[in-house]
Amino acid sequence: MSDELQNRVARSADIADLHATAPTLLLELQTVLGALSATVTASTERGRRPFRPDPQWHNRLGELAYGVFLLADQTGVNVAEALEHTAAHLELRGQAAKAQSEQGWPFRG
Repeated sequence: MSDELQNRVARSADIADLHATAPTLLLELQTVLGALSATVTASTERGRRPFRPDPQWHNRLGELAYGVFLLADQTGVNVAEALEHTAAHLELRGQAAKAQSEQGWPFRG
């Protein structure tokens, strides 16, 4: 599914002429991430209320994901492979931390 999605992003970027250099795309991602953060800040009244995603959140998160896929396309990264690698690495780290915790580190009982 990710390859299909990555191809979809590449096609839409071609049609909309959205391709740019990696540094430019990173700056755009920062802007989108800032908008996402502003959405949370506003919806929680600066942390005074619990966060509940609304339609604006859905749209902003989609824009951020689109930007990541576009950046991956522009830099020759297969998002599916990169995600699988990252997930596997984090699982191993989590398993190692759990095993260490179960051993009673730093104290033995």
